[in-house]
Amino acid sequence: MAKQTVTAEDVAKRAGVSRAVVSRALSSNGSISPATKERVLRAAQELGYQVNFLAQGLNRQRSHLIGVIVARIADPFRSRLLEELLHEIQRRGYQALVTEISGEQDLVATLRRFTQFRVSGVIVTSGQPPQAIVNECVNLHIPVVGINRDPDIPLVDFVCSDNRAGAQLAAEQLLSAGCRRFGWLNTHGSTWAGRRRGEAFSQALEDGGVDTAQQLQIIMAHEEGYAGGWQAALAHDAELPDGIFCANAQLACGFLDGMRQRGKQAPHDFHLIGFDNTPQSGQFSYQLTTLHQNTTEIAHRALTRLLERAKNPLQPSHVEWVKVELIHRHTSPRIG
Repeated sequence: MAKQTVTAEDVAKRAGVSRAVVSRALSSNGSISPATKERVLRAAQELGYQVNFLAQGLNRQRSHLIGVIVARIADPFRSRLLEELLHEIQRRGYQALVTEISGEQDLVATLRRFTQFRVSGVIVTSGQPPQAIVNECVNLHIPVVGINRDPDIPLVDFVCSDNRAGAQLAAEQLLSAGCRRFGWLNTHGSTWAGRRRGEAFSQALEDGGVDTAQQLQIIMAHEEGYAGGWQAALAHDAELPDGIFCANAQLACGFLDGMRQRGKQAPHDFHLIGFDNTPQSGQFSYQLTTLHQNTTEIAHRALTRLLERAKNPLQPSHVEWVKVELIHRHTSPRIG
């Protein structure tokens, strides 16, 4: 004979409380004394009761799921950020519903799917949500938080690394190292964060007295990641800049290896600074000077903003900038 499913009513009878008290104890919603909650949890454990969070969400118009949208999950920085988000989501008593997307159409379809699951919130780490689909989330009281996205959508909060400050630190480092000719390496399909870093780097150089029209080369890779940086190095036929700033660490590592193949070494022939501080950056063969993004802090703030907006869905958009740190290594060592 098949084992009979244990219900919340069974738990209520075992604990000697009402069904409503069981619901409050298991969902952490509502007022309940610690002793009563402990009695309910003990009864649930003894009976082997499993909470059906999805059904619970259907009953109260919200599940214990938080949707997370990512792209290129194999990228070391993105995978590290996702790991921190999963940890923070679980620490707060929720479960993650993760979807990897490859384009804007995937993003729209995923957001609609998340609304069908009645998620408690959505964290977008890739792509820019269209206003129409954001409005659908707002109407359903589903808060949305973007990470390192363009903060220009009403009723959406954003948590971003301080790209401008990071670019300024990179410019100051290269200037102090005696560089006079500069390069900015990015990809044609750059993210918003990558574009902002390039703009801020150019501005910081100008503020430092550099004629960027004459002394700043824009080097564009045709592919993302390591392969793009490596190919950009092999294809570079102009005079090599003294100091190069890269949009991310993978590009920088690829460029470094490509230049090594051409007999050029950092920091002897050029200085190189990346962004992200991925594990590869610190490996002996790279020892890349780079900007560190605090993924633990980003994840913490993203969940905090998500839960705050859930309390007040119509509050004005809020943007939080997370401090970055320049990590000095071999490709552009600390001066002095």
